[in-house]
Amino acid sequence: MALTLTLTGPRLAVAAAAAVLAIGAPTAYAALDGDPAQKAAAPTAVERGKPFVETHLFFGTERPDGGPAVTDKQFMKFIDTEVTPGFPDGLTVQQGRGQWKDSNGTIERERSYELILLYPTADAKKNDKLIEEIRSDYEKKFAQDSVGRLDDRARVDF
Repeated sequence: MALTLTLTGPRLAVAAAAAVLAIGAPTAYAALDGDPAQKAAAPTAVERGKPFVETHLFFGTERPDGGPAVTDKQFMKFIDTEVTPGFPDGLTVQQGRGQWKDSNGTIERERSYELILLYPTADAKKNDKLIEEIRSDYEKKFAQDSVGRLDDRARVDF
């Protein structure tokens, strides 16, 4: 038994669009994923700067044990004594408001700080140890459940 399908008007347009997506989408996604063959074929923007790691640390200020919140003065003293010695070339601190679910399942909203560190990829292994010490020291000193960490690759030019 043979099946005959006739495409006219809107059905033809939908079929054509589906064919374009079926053929074009994998190519487009490959380009987004950094496929070397696609990169070689497509012109790219000029890469400026050197390869660096960008690390963001997220510090909460409320104490799970109900103690007093970490003050600006306490936090900046922590930066001066625990962070700056390991990262004397520079850093950025931003204030924020954050929320997260604690170990008891409660949504906690609190004043927070974001610390941004930039360092050459060649120093990543050495700095990983320093960053983990910073996280651990803050957790212990201010009775925190955790300090969030985000690492990303960046190209940096000063």
